[in-house]
Amino acid sequence: MDTRMFKVPAATTPGEELDRFMAGLKRRNPGEAEFHQAVEEVAKDIVPFIHNNPVYKDAYILERMTEPDRTIMFRVCWEDDQGRVRVNRGYRVQMNNAIGPYKGGLRFHPSVTLGVLKFLAFEQTFKNSLTGLQIGSGKGGSDFNPKGKSDREVMRFCYSFMTELERHIGEDTDVPAGDIGVGAREIAYLFGQHKRMSNSFTGVLTGKGLSFGGSLIRMEATGYGAVYLMNNMLEHNGESIEGKTALVSGAGNVAQYATEKLIELGAKPVTLSDSGGFIHDPDGITRERLEWVKELKNVRRGRISEYADEFGCEYHEGLRPWGIKCDLAFPCATQNEIDMEDARSLISNGCLAVAEGANMPSTNEAVDLFNESKLIFAPGKAANAGGVAVSALEMSQNASRLAWEEAHLDDQLKGIMKEIHEQCVQYGKNEDGSINYTRGANIAGFVKVADAMLAYGII
Repeated sequence: MDTRMFKVPAATTPGEELDRFMAGLKRRNPGEAEFHQAVEEVAKDIVPFIHNNPVYKDAYILERMTEPDRTIMFRVCWEDDQGRVRVNRGYRVQMNNAIGPYKGGLRFHPSVTLGVLKFLAFEQTFKNSLTGLQIGSGKGGSDFNPKGKSDREVMRFCYSFMTELERHIGEDTDVPAGDIGVGAREIAYLFGQHKRMSNSFTGVLTGKGLSFGGSLIRMEATGYGAVYLMNNMLEHNGESIEGKTALVSGAGNVAQYATEKLIELGAKPVTLSDSGGFIHDPDGITRERLEWVKELKNVRRGRISEYADEFGCEYHEGLRPWGIKCDLAFPCATQNEIDMEDARSLISNGCLAVAEGANMPSTNEAVDLFNESKLIFAPGKAANAGGVAVSALEMSQNASRLAWEEAHLDDQLKGIMKEIHEQCVQYGKNEDGSINYTRGANIAGFVKVADAMLAYGII
């Protein structure tokens, strides 16, 4: 890659530098809208920062950070239950290993493209840096859809996928985990095939079952972590999570455990959703009703509309929950589920704070509006870092052949989320004393990786 394409005249302003940087990035990565969005959200904070810190500017650190170390794309052939040959596409984006081995999930979903995975891997760079742990960033997956497939079909696909991926990963090289469409079942099949091919038992995947090297609270960690960070933000602003009404989107792993921790801390979650619509339970989702949701989604793989039928509450087909009056909001479903109009609704309805449980669930325009309104807003790279943090703790347990107790891991998770909050406060404090958590998370995540890249020289 010719770095001359990045040169910007010294006299330009940060705004002009940002425009030129983004124009170059879009030219080099055409048609990758999600990647453009993720980079722009970070660059709006980082370009002014490096303008005032020329050591990063002179070394083209941001330009280097937005180019993956490598991208791997491969064919995945498998046989369905009818004996038909099926073909999918597999990917692994190894984004940045300046501070540790590549670390990030695998996503199996029809929406998976190289651009989506580059956006997720780029976000992972900052998220993993914020944890304070020695983990780099990566992301991977396939356009394979596990929904509607038998266990045997999923098994055959996972074996074929890992047969190619195996040569690119390792406990000190690249450690994948789960993501959308890749849960305990898929991780078990993937790990089994890796173990068979490598003739070794190492912590090369995280999110494993407890009987073969998994960690307690790994499943809960992303949702719990988002609530812990929300609690830190509220306490910093003289508020408490207890008694607050909360909107939660999604009904998968992150949403379930965010809801569980909200109930435990005395809040009242009133919504859950899936791709069909959302339920509104104004009396609050109880522990018992949440257990019913877990069985619905994790075992029967049903639709959230069944909750409304079972418990006699409202179901809003084809809609998102952000128009419901609330104190707190936790978008835990997928990218870009909160747009400008949704953000306006949350603000006008008196929402105090938003913590992103999903990756980039708010559009850049919505994020800007949240920050301009002084609503307390935690971006996903900070709020949902609990999952990868406990994944890294699973790696530590595997390396030492130990299994830590749940209370110890939960304390570790609380401490990591508290440290993330403190980093955001350090780099995100406004002149009036309020905190721009987006800017704080972006700069804090950038500095650690950038300093490591500077130390290595030009590689």
